[in-house]
Amino acid sequence: MTIPSAPHPTGLRREDDALLRGHGCFVHDVALPGVLHLAFARSAHAHARLVALHLDDARAVAGVGHVLSGADLGVQTMPPINPLLPLLTPQEHPLLAQFTLMHVGQPVALVVARTAQAAQAAAARIRMDVEELPALPDFAQAPPDTAVVHQAGAPSANVHHRVQVTLSSPRVVAMAMEPRGCCAQWHAEGASLTVWLGTQTPSRAQADIAATLGLAPERVRVVSPDVGGAFGARASVSPEDLLVALAARHVRGAVRWASTRSEDFVAGMHGRGSRLQGSLALDDDGRFVELSARLAFTLGAWLPFSAVVPLRNAARILPGPYQVGHIDIQGQATRSHAAPVNIYRGAGRPEAALLMETLVDLAARAAGIDPVALRQRNLIPTSAMPCKTASGETLDSGDYRQALDRACERFGYAAERARQQVRRADGEVVGIGVAMYIEPCGQGWESARVTLHGDGRATVASGSPAQGQGHATTYAQIAAQALGCTPDHVTVLLGDTAHCPAGIGALASRSTAIGGSAIVQACREALGRQAAGEPLPLSVETRFTAAEAWSYGCVIARMKIDPDTGQPRVERIVWADDAGHIIHPLLARGQLVGGAAQALGQALMEHMVYDAAGQPVTGSLMDYAVPRATDMPPIEIESMQIASPNNLLGAKGVGEAGCIGVPAALMNAARDALQPYGAPDLQFPLTAEQLWRALSSTPEKPLHAL
Repeated sequence: MTIPSAPHPTGLRREDDALLRGHGCFVHDVALPGVLHLAFARSAHAHARLVALHLDDARAVAGVGHVLSGADLGVQTMPPINPLLPLLTPQEHPLLAQFTLMHVGQPVALVVARTAQAAQAAAARIRMDVEELPALPDFAQAPPDTAVVHQAGAPSANVHHRVQVTLSSPRVVAMAMEPRGCCAQWHAEGASLTVWLGTQTPSRAQADIAATLGLAPERVRVVSPDVGGAFGARASVSPEDLLVALAARHVRGAVRWASTRSEDFVAGMHGRGSRLQGSLALDDDGRFVELSARLAFTLGAWLPFSAVVPLRNAARILPGPYQVGHIDIQGQATRSHAAPVNIYRGAGRPEAALLMETLVDLAARAAGIDPVALRQRNLIPTSAMPCKTASGETLDSGDYRQALDRACERFGYAAERARQQVRRADGEVVGIGVAMYIEPCGQGWESARVTLHGDGRATVASGSPAQGQGHATTYAQIAAQALGCTPDHVTVLLGDTAHCPAGIGALASRSTAIGGSAIVQACREALGRQAAGEPLPLSVETRFTAAEAWSYGCVIARMKIDPDTGQPRVERIVWADDAGHIIHPLLARGQLVGGAAQALGQALMEHMVYDAAGQPVTGSLMDYAVPRATDMPPIEIESMQIASPNNLLGAKGVGEAGCIGVPAALMNAARDALQPYGAPDLQFPLTAEQLWRALSSTPEKPLHAL
C-alpha cells in the first residue's frame, strides 16, 4: 500500500537554515576540551620493503606527546569486506604499515601533539629506510582477487551485424565539500569511546571500531554530524578512522585528525576505475541476439567494505533494459599499488550503462537504423514486468518505452535531428546522444523508531543518516503523512548510535524506499497500539525488509564541439526518470541535478592519474578538474512515477541516476558529433585536447584550424 502524495513543498529544507547561516556542525567543527591533534607520516613509495623507521627526530619536536608505529599499537588490520562476491585472496591490510609499503599515502606512523602544526611538523621528520619493489599498476596482468560470470541463452545463427568497443572509465575522486576528519574521546570511567565521523553507515562504523578496540559495540558511540556529501566514499571506515580511535584510547583522552585535500587525493578512497570490452550482435531484423562483455575493475591496495560492489553491479545489470537472446558476461577485479577504490555514486551502474549504450549506438550505425528506433525495437516491454533477467535479477516494475518516448517528445528528437544537419552544413560540430539506464536501488532491511508524545508531537529516529540529501525533511514528511499531523510536529534524529536504532545506512539509493518504509511501518504500529488504548508516550522500533526496486530512465544530450579548440559544450540535457512515488519533488530534483553534475565531471574532465612508478600525478585541485556552475547545461526533467510494489511507499532510488545515464549520453553525443570526422574512438574524460586531436586526425575533412 502506498501513501498518497503531499502538496509540493515550496519552502527550504528544514536543514537549510542552520547551514546557510553558518551554524552547521561538521566533524571539523566539533569542539572537545583538551583535544590533542593527530597527523600521519605516510608512504612516499608505491611498493617497498620497510627496512627501518626513525622516530626520534619527531619525538623531539616541541608539543609532541606521542609518536606511534604499528609496533606500538599492535597488529591491527582492516575489517572484513562485504562478501557479495567470493574473495579469492585474503584481506590482511594493516592499519599502519609495518613491513611492506603498498601505496603512496599509506599511513606508516602517527603523531599526537598539542597543536595540529606541531603534529604535522613532527610527522614530516619521520624517516623511513626502504628497499624499492616493483609497483603493480591498475589492470596489470595479475591473478584476480574476485570474479563473476553470467551466461545465458545460446549463440545465434542469425547474426547480420556485430559491433565491439573497448572503453576506459578512469579513477575519479569523490569530491566532498570538506576533507575527511575524525574526532574521538576516550572515557576512562566506563572504558568507552565517542567518535565523531562523517559516515554513511554509523552502525557499521560502530561495529568496526568496537572490534578493532576489542570493545562491546554498546561501549562505542558514533556520531555523524553534518556531512558535505559522501557519494559512497564514506560508506566504509578507513585506516585513519580506526587509528584515531586507537590513539584516543592510547592517550586516554580526546584526539582530532583533520585531513588535507591533498591527503584525500593520495590516501582517500577513489571511485570508478574500470576497463570494459563488449560486443553486440544483431539479426536481420535489428534484434539484439548476442552480448559479450569483459569487465575489469581495479581495487587498489586494500579493500573497503563495499570493494566488490562495482564489479558485481556492472555484471548483473547488463544488458540493461533490453532483451538479448544470449549473454556472456565475465568480470574480474584485481589489486594494485595505488589508493583503494570504493563505491562511488552509481557503483558499477554507470559502467554497465556506458558499455551497453555505446554498443547500441554503434549497432545502430552499422545497421543503418536510427538509434532511437533501434532502442524501441529491443526494450523489455511493460507486459513482461516483473521481469527475470538473464543474470538472475528481478526488475520489479517500469515502462521503458514510455521513458524513451517521453524524453524524445520533450527533446523534440526529429526536429533536433533536422536542425543538427543544418548546423553541420554551417560548419558546426554538434552531436546528439541517447542513453537508457536501469538502477538497482538497494535491498534488505532498514530500521526506524517512532515515539508518540502526549502533546501530539512525534519523534522519528532512523538508522539511515544524511550527508546532504535532506533526510530530516523527507522523513518528517513521511511520518507526518502516516500519522496525520504536520511535518513541523515531527522531530527527526539521525546519525547517532546512542539515539538511533542500528541500521544499514544511507547508500545504494535505498534510504527513502527502505528507510522511509521502516518509518511508515513503525508509525502504523504506533497508531495501532495507541488505538488499542496504550498510554502515551509510546515507542515502536521496527525493521522493514524489502526486495530491490529498480529505477530507470532515458537521457538525451546535445553537445557542441568547438572546431578550433576541441572544447565541448553540453547545450542541453533532457531526461525522463522513473523514481517511483516521489515524496518531495524539490529534493528529488536536487538529487538528479547533483548526480548530473558529477556525471559531467566524470565524462568531461575528471581523471586521477598515476605515473609508471605508482606516483599520483593529480594530487590537488591544481591538477584535477571538477565542474563549476558555469559548466552546467540546462536540464529538463520529465518525472515518471510508476510505483514499485516492493516497499510501502512505492519509491525507487533517485540519488545515483544522474551518474548512470548522463555519462553514457554524453559519450554518445560526442561520438555522434564526430561522425563526419571518421568516427574516432573516444574515452573518458572527453577533454578538449582529445576531441581536437580527433578532429585533426582527418585532414580530408573541412576543419577551421589545424
